Amino acid sequence: MILATTEAVAGIRTVKVLGLVRGSTVRARHLGRDFLAGLRTLVGGEVTEYTRLLAEAREEAVRRMEESAEELGAAAIVSMRLMTSMVIGGAAEILAYGTAVLVEEF
Repeated sequence: MILATTEAVAGIRTVKVLGLVRGSTVRARHLGRDFLAGLRTLVGGEVTEYTRLLAEAREEAVRRMEESAEELGAAAIVSMRLMTSMVIGGAAEILAYGTAVLVEEF
């Protein structure tokens, strides 16, 4: 699966637009991670517990978006974007979305 944040990919021609595809996940903070993160805020630096949590969430959202595109028979997703929004205190949704397309090389 080709993923691109641009509308087009060099060397590839869009043959057909199949439509919007998306994938999302909602992740909540973990009490143990919150404790470690709280300690880290006292000394400064990267909060690696949350960095890891958000990276995993982004990967899951992108994987679900790709599955949605594969169900449509797409070979690529263009104009891909990621978005995060707070659902409730301590939980956030990570949404991956883009346009599923059929492509051919030229």
